[in-house]
Parts: sequence; C-alpha cells; structure tokens
Amino acid sequence: MGHWLQRNIIEPGKLPLLLALTAFVLTFLVTRVITRLIRAGKGPFGNVKAGGLHIHHVVPGVVLTIVGGFGAVASGRHGFGTAVFAVLFGMGAGLVLDEFALILHLDDVYWTEEGRKSVEVVVLTAALVGLVLAGFSPFGVNNMSQQELHDRGGVISTVAVNFLFALAVLSKGKTRMAIFSVIVPLVGLIGLVRLARPGSPWARRFYRRRPKARARSTLRAYRHDRRWAGPRRRLQDLIGGKPDPQALPPH
Repeated sequence: MGHWLQRNIIEPGKLPLLLALTAFVLTFLVTRVITRLIRAGKGPFGNVKAGGLHIHHVVPGVVLTIVGGFGAVASGRHGFGTAVFAVLFGMGAGLVLDEFALILHLDDVYWTEEGRKSVEVVVLTAALVGLVLAGFSPFGVNNMSQQELHDRGGVISTVAVNFLFALAVLSKGKTRMAIFSVIVPLVGLIGLVRLARPGSPWARRFYRRRPKARARSTLRAYRHDRRWAGPRRRLQDLIGGKPDPQALPPH
C-alpha cells in the first residue's frame, strides 16, 4: 500500500487532490450531521446569525474555496503549504455544494424536495474526483521501467476510449452510468445498447421520426424510475435527511 501511494499519489503530485477530496467528503458529512442535529433541536449547535440575519454555511464555504483555490495555484503541487490549501479548498467546496440547491434556486430550499439536488451534486462530484484520483498518471513518476510505462499507457488508452463511450451514454440522458463507465467499460456498453431517456439529446436527434422508439423509451424510463425511486429516496434520506413536507417550494 505504501509503495502504491508513493508511486501513484505522491510522486505524480496527486496528494493535494487526495487531501482535498477527503476534506470535501468529511466536511459534507459533518455538516449534514450538524444541520440535522440543529433541525432536531439536539446538541450544542445552532444557526449562525448576525443582526437577525441567518448566515448560511455557503458563505464561509465561498471564503475557504477562494483562499484554498488561489493558495493552491500559487504554491504548486508539493509542500506543506499546498497540502494546507488543498484541505481548505476541499472544506470550502463541501460547504458550498452542500447548499448547491440554495444557490440554484436562490431560495432556502435546504429541507425541501428541491434540496436533494445538493446531495446528488456532492455525490457526483466526489465520484468524478475519485475517478480522476484512481487513474494512473504517466507523468511525474521517476525511474519508471518499460513495463510500467506500457501498463500506464494501456490504462490511459483504455480510459480515453471509455471516455468517448461515456460521452455517448451522457447524450442518452444517463448521467450516473456515464460517470462510472469511464472506469468500468461494461457500464458504458450497457448504456450504449439501451434506449435513451426521453428528452435527451440522443432521443431528440435519433427518435424524432421513430414513434415506436419514443414510446418504448418513455415506457422504459417510467418503469425504471418507479422501480428505483424508493431505494434512491431512502439513500438520499439517509445521507441528507428527509425533506420537510410543510416546507414551501421555491418561488
């Protein structure tokens, strides 16, 4: 494990990315725990207010993101300062994206159905960064053997081809499958052979004069959403908390 970490994380300069991702995920989880405790009226935590104004945690998140981002750019990829700025950036990004729905709707929709978009964006962001982190970099590693160069070249070629598959799957309106198909080619192949979701760019382009394909696409999307709506909702409730049924929709 130590050798892999040294060769594939530290030497290619990916340690700041690992620290940022770790800080991002931990900050999001801690923030969700604290906000749920505040919502339940438990623990020593409370909303931050200044003169009667509720200060959302997206505000310190923006500050941390700016400080961490500019600091990381100025300090390069190595050194203690870079690690500190990477952690600050990850913490700031976690706070900001935890209230992504608030920014999107310009309204306090944290505990509404629309607020679930924040959880989805955080999960997708963590998955994308994790995929970048898991990839092998052919640059920044010293004294590589021919076998290592060959292996890394093969990995990069495979990821490039999978990325093209992912773009095609994304055009079919299947975002989650597109993300994971970058690393797992089988996922991309499954997404390619299956019907596109109605309203996707692929469906608008290729199903325009195929009414049977449009009907099958709509029916399959309906059945898929009905089948997975329950498990997806329970997972979102577990991560982000249940929406408040009395909360007003955004206006």
